[in-house]
Amino acid sequence: MAFGSLDSMGKTSLMMGLLSQKQKALSANLANVDTPGYVRQDVDFAQYLNTGSGLETKLAQKIGPSPVFNDSSTDEINPANELTAMQRNAILYTMATRRMSNIISQMKTVINVGK
Repeated sequence: MAFGSLDSMGKTSLMMGLLSQKQKALSANLANVDTPGYVRQDVDFAQYLNTGSGLETKLAQKIGPSPVFNDSSTDEINPANELTAMQRNAILYTMATRRMSNIISQMKTVINVGK
């Protein structure tokens, strides 16, 4: 159980990091909504979460230190869409922090039972 929790902890931590990067990208988009020539930034989770085993290694090879990319597919930034994405992202981050809290609680239980 402990090894599974550690593995799950790493994946949850990685997810929290990706969500944090996405929130930074979305807030930069909102801050630059009226900046001429600004290119929208985003984080695409789909390409990272379907990699199977060795997720952290594959992410590091694929994206380097930051998963943020420039999204030149749109000419304008829609503030309503950015705010909606920020709210969705905040909910996902809350879920990830609850998952991390559960993992830590399970680990504490295992430690206390062993005493």
